[in-house]
Parts: sequence; C-alpha cells; structure tokens
Amino acid sequence: MTVVLTGNDLRLDEVVAVARGGEPVELAPEAIVRMRESRAIVERALDRGDVVYGFTTGVASRKRVRIEPADVEDFNRRLIQSHRVGQGPEAPADVVRATMLRMANGFATGTTGSRPDLGERLVSALNGRETPQVHLLGSVGQSDLAPNADIAHHLFRDTPLAAGEGLALVNNNAFSTGFAALAVADAGRLLDALHIAGALDLEAFGANLTIVHPAVAATRPYPGLRASLERLTQLLDGSALWSPGSARNLQDPLTFRGLPQVLGALWDTLEFVRGQLAVELNAANANPLVILDEERVVSVSNVDVLPLAAALDFLRIALAPALTSANERLMKLLQLPFSGLTDGLAARSGLHEDGLAELGNAGHAMTAEARLLAQPVSFELASTTQAEGIEDRMTLAPLAARRLAEMVELGERIVTIELVVAAQAVELRDPPALGVGTRRAFELVREHVPFTSEGAALPPNLEPIRHLVRSALTAG
Repeated sequence: MTVVLTGNDLRLDEVVAVARGGEPVELAPEAIVRMRESRAIVERALDRGDVVYGFTTGVASRKRVRIEPADVEDFNRRLIQSHRVGQGPEAPADVVRATMLRMANGFATGTTGSRPDLGERLVSALNGRETPQVHLLGSVGQSDLAPNADIAHHLFRDTPLAAGEGLALVNNNAFSTGFAALAVADAGRLLDALHIAGALDLEAFGANLTIVHPAVAATRPYPGLRASLERLTQLLDGSALWSPGSARNLQDPLTFRGLPQVLGALWDTLEFVRGQLAVELNAANANPLVILDEERVVSVSNVDVLPLAAALDFLRIALAPALTSANERLMKLLQLPFSGLTDGLAARSGLHEDGLAELGNAGHAMTAEARLLAQPVSFELASTTQAEGIEDRMTLAPLAARRLAEMVELGERIVTIELVVAAQAVELRDPPALGVGTRRAFELVREHVPFTSEGAALPPNLEPIRHLVRSALTAG
C-alpha cells in the first residue's frame, strides 16, 4: 500500500508499515497546495517587514536579533548545526523512519509556512530508504531539537532553506511521536500475548474458570474488562476446565483470579493512549503557527506534548501490574505448594535437579527492572537558566517513549518465560483437553522448546519463543 500524507489522517498502522515494512509514501495533492498557500502568507508577511520569530529574528534569547534577508540561509544552517547536541547511541532505524514520516505529515498540515520542497525531500528519503544517523539522547521533549537537527543535517545539508525553514525542521516533536507510535504498537501485541500466556497459565494451574463468567463484565462494565473476558473465553474454548469439578481450588490466588481485571485495565489504558497518539500524529507542532484562513503568523506553544507524554506514563503504570502478575503466576507454577506439581516442574518428584526453577530468577530480575521503568517522567522539573528563563518547561516525551519501548521488550521476555513454564506444567498435569487457543499456543511453544525431561538441561535459547510473543503467537 502507499501511505498518502494529508496532514490530518495519518494512522498508527501506517506508521508501522512505513517505519518497519518500507511501504511507499507520497504527499496528497491538496497538502502540496496547502503548503504553497501557507508559504505565500509567510512571503507576504516578510514583504511587509513583519517581525516573525525564527523567520526574521533569532530564536530563544536571540529573538531580539534581526536576521537580514541576505543572512537567512546562513542563519538556517547555523541553527541546525547548533542544535546537533545529541548524545549516546544511535536511535533504531525504524524510529528514525517513523520520525521522518511524522515530520513530513507535519509539513503537510500547512501550518509551518514551509515550502512543499521540505515535505517532498522527506518523502523521497523514506522511499529511497535513507536512514540518517540520529542520537538517542538529548531532547527534553519541548520540541525534539537534537534528533531533528541530526535528520535535518543529513537530508538538507545541500538544500538552500528559506526563511523559517530551519526552525520548522528542528522545532517539532516528530521524534517523540514516531518513537511513541512504534512502542504503542508493540504494547498492543504484548497485550494479546499476555492474554494467551495468561490463559495457558490457567490451564497449567488447573484454575477455576468462574473468573471469566459474563456476569463479571455485566456487573462491572469497563470496556477493557469485557474485551479481556471475551478474549480469555475464546482462548479457553473447549478446555476441560469448563467441566464441573475440574477446578483445583474454590478460589485461586489473585494473580490468576484477577487476570481479566488486570489485563482489562491495561486494555482500557492502551485504548486511551491510542486516542491521544492519533491526535498527536496529525497535530500541528509549529511555532510560529501559520493560520491559513486568517492569513496570520502567530507565536504559540504547540511543541508542548504533555498529552502524549502523560499518556505514555499512564501506559507504563498500567503495564507494570500486568507484568508483575505474569511473573507471580510463573513463580507459583514453579512451586509445589501452589501448583501441586513437582518443585521447579522437574520431570518427576524426588529428583535433585532444579528443573525450570532458575527461570524464576530471570523472571524476577526482568520484572523488577520493568517496574522501575514505570516511574512517570512527564512531571519532571526543568531549569529556567536556558534562554533567559524562557525555556522553563519540559515533558521528557522522548524518555517516556523510550522507557515504554524498553518496558515492552522486557515484557516480551517475561511472557516468554511464562509460556515455557506453563507449557512444562501443562504436560506434567496432563489435562484431558486444552482450549482451542491454549492448545495452539502450547503447540507453538513445543515446536521450539521441548519438554525438559529428566537429566535435560534448561532450554538454551528462548529467543524463538520471544519471536512468537512479538507476533502474538497467532493463536486463536
């Protein structure tokens, strides 16, 4: 498919398709017309001698310095170079591509006063698989100056820039938004993997399936709870656990019994974040802002992406208990007093072998690290020493997105261990029948990791299972 940028309807799935799948991109004809009209408004303002921030003046504390027409190109070049202060490792290639796509869509809105040439150059770079080197660290989230400057330097070093275009290239939140889009997409896949692994845990534990009774959602009508109950019921369809008297306990531990409540809360949070992201993918970040119907250029603060940064914080907070619960379930499956099976899920009782017990330590380590990443960052304080105290706000949106991406990756590895442990427990319990979805999940795990039999070592490589997790196991 070709992703057509109009400036107002870019979708999350399109970001993923371009950033990771290399789908082609083009600017909509109406977007090109809008950019030309926007630039014409700017040119008329310049012809009148209007004072326009970043177009006829310096920026930040240099806003009182007048930029003469003959110095515009040099000013733009120096503006980009002076903001190339990024540090640390390179950002992943898919994040850079997502950033470029979001930046091009921002130009398509016609609110920056830039010529169509800038959007067209970004599109040609995406289609030509150009991937600038962008440093991961250095943006406080009140426009992603450092990473944007890296992109601008690479793509526009040989392009003469008109008044205001240097500022338009660096003064937006494309990096935060592109990074967030990919992390949110991955979180969605992780949520389904958590449902699949959680359902397999219920089979492995011999759990009481009254927890997914439809009355749960009818009496507590959260959309996410209803969706989670439906997904778990679908996965467990055909399981022997539905038969009367098959449950081992009247009430199971809360991490089993509350599975739909915890995942339902994450579901609701994810839906909220997707809504915020949908707005931000098509929002105007420009400052100054060109208002086409008024033919005005005004100073604004649309680079403050607190709605997105706070939403990413919220998602990490909601993800933390889901991962903590997943780890707690796998730990209980590994312990005889809770599971009723062998210690460490060893092949038989009385062995001196650890079985899968040591996987519990790995799960603990990654779960602890994931929880630490849930700490909110969008309320972090900024210093007022920059730019005469003007730059006294920050959202840390890039950090919020990066921490979500890191937390999701840790979550994938926790679920990987959860699946391996649950599959071992299922074989030891040998239930009469698994559900349609849980059986498929079990079979997929067994295609890559065999039952750990007596005398066998731990599975040496769990990465194939993690790849299944990233694809949501294609179960049910």
